[in-house]
Amino acid sequence: MPARESEAFILRTYPFGEADLIVSYFTRDLGKLRGIAKGVRRPKSRFGAGLERLSHVKVFYYQKHTVELARIDKAELLDPPLTMRADYPVSVALDYIAEVAEETLPEHEPDDPHYRLLALALEEISAGVTGSKSNGGGVPGFVWRALTYFSLWTVRLGGWLPPLHVCLETGAALEPGETAWFDRAHEGLLSAEVKSASSWPLSPESRALAREMLRTSLPKLPEREWNRETARDLRRFLDQRLEAHIEKRLKTLRVLEHF
Repeated sequence: MPARESEAFILRTYPFGEADLIVSYFTRDLGKLRGIAKGVRRPKSRFGAGLERLSHVKVFYYQKHTVELARIDKAELLDPPLTMRADYPVSVALDYIAEVAEETLPEHEPDDPHYRLLALALEEISAGVTGSKSNGGGVPGFVWRALTYFSLWTVRLGGWLPPLHVCLETGAALEPGETAWFDRAHEGLLSAEVKSASSWPLSPESRALAREMLRTSLPKLPEREWNRETARDLRRFLDQRLEAHIEKRLKTLRVLEHF
């Protein structure tokens, strides 16, 4: 049984037996894996904060090809746990990121672009938390910016992002100043002429912001004021694409929408 070590982010844990945890973790070299951490729920566990959600760690584990679960021996923190410094609204945003990654990433498939995306979004949020930027109790603007970027690129990398400049039904170009429309029944955007009664609008400003995010790294995006309403329609569209792919509703999204 060969020993392995991988840089990873912890995505999810859940109890197994009286003292153990099943751990889903996203490694840089091997993709998403699952393992069992023995005795982690005992008072004197050696794991400490290494298995906290979205902790950036070096995982030491043993993997048999004939066994589904790896045996996790140790998880060494590479950065201070972000969850330990986050207030409740930011913690909910982190829950959303972890859930999206857990639900969309296949197991045992190396995916460096997704790994770098996750790291980038968490670095942005960590920098904002460290700088004590706040909007008075809700989700801070820097978090909305990171969530929008993360959702957009998750959909893009997954291959579920339709063209943002073309009507799906007619094939006609959507002009830069034109409002587009979307609903759960269609995979792409619609023009006003063919939208349904249940369609939601996607503003020209949000489409332009999406195009900007697709060609600019998150730290290099132009400075602008962000709040809950900034690109809210874009996030709704992206969340619909995500939910269509995983074929169920995102649990954390319902909580996040209340901020």
